[in-house]
Amino acid sequence: MKAKLYLETTIPSYLISRPSRDLIVAAHQQITRDWWEKRRLDFEIFISQFVLDEAGQGDEEASQKRLETLSEFNILDITDEVTNLTAEILLSGIIPQKSATDAAHIAIATIHKMNFLLTWNCAHLANAEIWIAIYSVCGSKGYECPIICTPEELMGED
Repeated sequence: MKAKLYLETTIPSYLISRPSRDLIVAAHQQITRDWWEKRRLDFEIFISQFVLDEAGQGDEEASQKRLETLSEFNILDITDEVTNLTAEILLSGIIPQKSATDAAHIAIATIHKMNFLLTWNCAHLANAEIWIAIYSVCGSKGYECPIICTPEELMGED
């Protein structure tokens, strides 16, 4: 049985974007492409309406490419449980109110029992400094938070 993975918006963004001149961003883009080619099929991948909404923003051509990339994945429901856990995460102050969608990504992946949340958002999601607090909030409500990681951390063995 494949592990369940919630794909956050930064992944299709890095996947379809033009190569960056910033060396770190360019490396993340290449790692994302490598993960997409080598590992994507090893997981049962899910998204949410939040991912679709974010992917649909910005440049029309780029947003269309992002949405096409996401079209093959199942969309998880945004339930009352998701809304309540999002509110708890925001209430804890771990993630600022202005980044409420980031809290929602965590809540959706948690409520729907994903094994992984894949992201390049290292400010509020794949961030070791807030990891313990996120897991604590989810655990205090009786939920098991997924492993939040980048494609580099989920490349597997060569």
